[in-house]
Amino acid sequence: MPAQSKAQQKAAGAALSAKRGDTKVEDLQGASKEMYDDMSESELEDLASTTREDLPDKKG
Repeated sequence: MPAQSKAQQKAAGAALSAKRGDTKVEDLQGASKEMYDDMSESELEDLASTTREDLPDKKG
């Protein structure tokens, strides 16, 4: 499932980083914190790996 906006892709990347232990979970806010709690690492990888080229800044 590809990300639908640059903001969603960025939040997924932050959540994935925390899942892998690269950043602290306490540093997550908003959507990235929800994604961390609700999604698996593979789901986050799918969202975070979406190319940002043709994505809108925010989901309309």
